Amino acid sequence: QVQLVESGGGLVQAGGSLRLSCAASGTIFSLNDMGWYRKAPGKQRELVADITSGGSTNYVDSVKGRFTISRDNAKKTVYLQMNSLKPEDTAVYYCHAAHRYNSALEWWGQGTQVTVSA
Repeated sequence: QVQLVESGGGLVQAGGSLRLSCAASGTIFSLNDMGWYRKAPGKQRELVADITSGGSTNYVDSVKGRFTISRDNAKKTVYLQMNSLKPEDTAVYYCHAAHRYNSALEWWGQGTQVTVSA
């Protein structure tokens, strides 16, 4: 059974930083494309950043230059370093994994709350 467990969320003032972690188990992590999504109240879920099994990254425009996604295949963990946080970054952040060769195989974490105060 695949499990994704997020950690690192919390309350931070605008301009501050947080680092989210997502630890995976029960899967061949190196074969998974990994991503971070977020869902804010009243808004649709959006992809924040993703990183392929080969290490290529992609970011939504609103976080470019502020957020960095990375992965450690040995630790089966993906990270999201968030700097210069803004109140509009407030959301529940979810870790997502998709098998590189079979996108029908995908998994979600339980989510971690990030709150940025003005």
